[in-house]
Amino acid sequence: MSEKIVLLLCNAPTACAADLARAVVGERLAACVNLLPEVQSVYHWQGQLEEARETPLLCKTTASAAPALMARLAQLHPYDVPEILSWPIADGLPSYLSWVAGEVISSPCERKTV
Repeated sequence: MSEKIVLLLCNAPTACAADLARAVVGERLAACVNLLPEVQSVYHWQGQLEEARETPLLCKTTASAAPALMARLAQLHPYDVPEILSWPIADGLPSYLSWVAGEVISSPCERKTV
């Protein structure tokens, strides 16, 4: 398989996490999104110590679709600066990696917006 696979992490408010997941999978930007159990996040924002209940989203996509996925998550996300991090996948079950590559549409012309 020549297409590299990428894992994106995006923490989102629990109230909208499933909607974000459905949107990016529906638009074929991600093959699969896992919604992990809710976490308590503690961080500084605009000079204040903040806390939020968030749901981590693990998004499986291709390297070529990752920039569009990041842009779409940022567009749909309610935060001004959402956490969106990316890791290249070094190895995995070949049939799974092929499935991910086959489910993600890299060309914006072929995607539908949900």
